[in-house]
Amino acid sequence: MKTLIVYYSYTGNTKKIAEKIHKEIGGDIAEIKTVVPYKGSYNSIVEQGKKEVNQGYMPELEPFGVNLEEYDTIILGTPVWWYTFAPAVKTFLEQNDFSGKKIYTFATNGGWIGHTFKDVEKVCTGASVKDEINIRFDEDKLRTPENEIENWIKKIVR
Repeated sequence: MKTLIVYYSYTGNTKKIAEKIHKEIGGDIAEIKTVVPYKGSYNSIVEQGKKEVNQGYMPELEPFGVNLEEYDTIILGTPVWWYTFAPAVKTFLEQNDFSGKKIYTFATNGGWIGHTFKDVEKVCTGASVKDEINIRFDEDKLRTPENEIENWIKKIVR
């Protein structure tokens, strides 16, 4: 089984969790990056994100540099933007074929998870979407108990 941890992180919270998972299970890790980074105050980015989600906007991504065909298992990390995955993750999911792959999703957020996990399932047709985890933060302070995250990671490596 070859595993890839792939994530998008705006504030760094999703990156922290991706790195924790990588440390625990190994495999490869890759970050989704937009060609034009988000700039401005947190509140202005929140408003921009709301508009982008509502419009179905898909920002252009930097070249990924990883061949997804080489992996059986994808661990996908996304922040929740307006009750779904971030627009950069939308672009990534729409531009790639996940048929035959196992996908485990973790979503970081400071509020409500919304329909994030259902949206991943809808986009990843042909994939086996497995257990997911909702990871709560208050700004940069982790609120989800560490043991919940560790137990979820153990499910992946079985």
